[in-house]
Amino acid sequence: MASSVSLYEVLGVPVSANGSEIKAAYRRLARTWHPDVVSVNQKEMSADRFMRIHAAYSTLSDPNQRADYDRNLRRWNRPFTTMEATATAVASYGFSSYGANRNWETDQCW
Repeated sequence: MASSVSLYEVLGVPVSANGSEIKAAYRRLARTWHPDVVSVNQKEMSADRFMRIHAAYSTLSDPNQRADYDRNLRRWNRPFTTMEATATAVASYGFSSYGANRNWETDQCW
C-alpha cells in the first residue's frame, strides 16, 4: 500500500478503535466491496479496494502488527524541524550517503 491513506482511514475507524470496532468496520466494508458481491462491471475496482480493506484489517486486528504500524505511523507523521533531524531520520533507515571519510572511488572492490 503505497498511498498516504492510513489503515485506519481505509477501514473508516479512529486510531483509538478497539478490536470489535475494527472487526465490525471490516465486515461492513467486506459486505460492500467483496468481488463476489458487486456487479460484473465493478469487479476489478472492487477487488483492489477489497484487498486494501483486507490488508488493513489483517494488520490492525493483530495486536503486535498494530503496535508496529502505530509506531511507524507516528514516526512518519512527525514533522521534521531541522535539517539535522531529517538527516538523522534518513540515516536511521539506511539511506545514509557517503560521509566525509568515504570516497566512492576508493571503496570499490577492484
